[in-house]
Amino acid sequence: DRRRDSPAAGSPIQPIIKDVGEVYSRLLDHRPVIQGEIRYFVKEFEEKRGLRELRVLENLKNTIFEANERVLPKCEQAMQDNLSETFKRLQAANAMIHRLQERECEARKLQADKMMAREEKCIAHWEEFMREQQKKRAEVDEEHRKAMERLKEQYSEMEKELAKYASF
Repeated sequence: DRRRDSPAAGSPIQPIIKDVGEVYSRLLDHRPVIQGEIRYFVKEFEEKRGLRELRVLENLKNTIFEANERVLPKCEQAMQDNLSETFKRLQAANAMIHRLQERECEARKLQADKMMAREEKCIAHWEEFMREQQKKRAEVDEEHRKAMERLKEQYSEMEKELAKYASF
């Protein structure tokens, strides 16, 4: 229909248009070549890689199945066993630390009690010392007073004797 409608349908330009169309299709239209290359690539890929990909997928499926059915339960069991053992050890360690803390607390309390007893003893000793010092001070003061009285008496007697000899 197009050839009839085209203005060059019966004209001498028609062979030139046909030649240009052929040149265009050979030089610039690469669709048939590309489609051939695509068909060849797909054919090679399916033949050569198809079986290899299936084997890889089958191996992956087997590995995953084995991991789910055998390895995972073993790992879970080992983990449960080890966790329970670890938990028991942690409880034992916690109990030991608790006992050590109690002993340390008791030792500190005992030491504080001893310190208080020593402090009370020192205070009592100091009070006794101060009482003794008061008594000794009172005794020394008394001896001093007596010595002063004796000296006063002695000096007054000496003055009396001097007064006797002063009249000469």
